[in-house]
Amino acid sequence: MNVEPKREKKPLRILLDSNALLVPFQLKIDIFEELKALLKMNFEAVLLSPVHAELEELAKTSSPKTRRDFTLALELAKKCRLVKIHSEETESTDDIIIKIASKWKAPVFTNDKHLKKRLRDINVPVIYVRQKSKLEIDGRI
Repeated sequence: MNVEPKREKKPLRILLDSNALLVPFQLKIDIFEELKALLKMNFEAVLLSPVHAELEELAKTSSPKTRRDFTLALELAKKCRLVKIHSEETESTDDIIIKIASKWKAPVFTNDKHLKKRLRDINVPVIYVRQKSKLEIDGRI
């Protein structure tokens, strides 16, 4: 009798946009607990290197209040897996997120209206904050 060992299911990768990491400080929502409750499955929060670079830049150049939020977002980013992405200088961070999300078939957590539309146009699930109090998903995982 040949019994194959059960393969562990890989966790679902969720790509985070920079504004997703601001949610805890702006709306007092624990995004990791909310993602766990929303998805009801094992997941891995992924931060692409261009998004991390964007956060670092904003933490240096924004107004003092906003700078504090971006600095806190960088601390929160340590809970995510950082994935180095080599990209063309002409590619925007949104373009990179779209390209990787499409390639990996990974949902994206963002509140950016234009990015959400572009992702939905190519059938990538989008996680976003609804009514400033909870996370919702648009699309099928």
